[in-house]
Amino acid sequence: MPTWTLHQGDALTILPTLTDPVDAVICDPPYNSGGRTMTERTSRTAREKYLSESGRNHGFDLGDFTGESRDQRSYAAWLAMILAHGYRLTRPGGAALVFSDWRQLPATSDALQAAGYTWRGIAVWHKPIARPQPGRLKQECEFIVWGSAGAMVPGNRPVYLPGHFTGSQPRGNARVHITQKPVRMLQDLVRIVPPGGTVLDMFAGSGTTGAAALLEDRSFIGIEQSATYAAGARQRLAEIAPHAAA
Repeated sequence: MPTWTLHQGDALTILPTLTDPVDAVICDPPYNSGGRTMTERTSRTAREKYLSESGRNHGFDLGDFTGESRDQRSYAAWLAMILAHGYRLTRPGGAALVFSDWRQLPATSDALQAAGYTWRGIAVWHKPIARPQPGRLKQECEFIVWGSAGAMVPGNRPVYLPGHFTGSQPRGNARVHITQKPVRMLQDLVRIVPPGGTVLDMFAGSGTTGAAALLEDRSFIGIEQSATYAAGARQRLAEIAPHAAA
């Protein structure tokens, strides 16, 4: 039976204490996008950066999160340290899947390789419901930079995963995190882990990766810095697997 554990605290503090091996790291770090100048990095909250005005005034509080003020060089260095701990825990042949937007693609691929993973490609997440931009191309895609801990051996019953995913963020009361991902998409991604295997997410947020793992018969280890989001994620995971908390 799959199990789940959710740690509340800073990833760089908690990761060195973990020793159990995992089969994949699947994570959605804070992108630190729009940080080309000091003003852009420090004058807006995460809510202001990632929500439209209508979203910010929707009538319910999605909360905020920190860690959004790094420039690209410090972001790459910080993410490399995080992923290096993930690499230490990843079984040989296991995978790392890291979400990114277009601005941070170079930094994310650098960090993945600096951590020790073999970079294997970029998958596309197409978001049908995305904000239009007058006179510009619509930014309706985010990306998944992925790699492995050494050679990958697919085994006798390999899984065949797409390189293009389509799904919209939850809307209305179903959306409980500013940058929440669709659980159906995460259910596809966690299938890169063998049934019964373990997924690690150092930025658990609302617990979507953990929910997907449990729904697909995989175990989950998560870390979330925000006490509010961590409490919500624990409640969500407990509703899916009430007796599986490790």
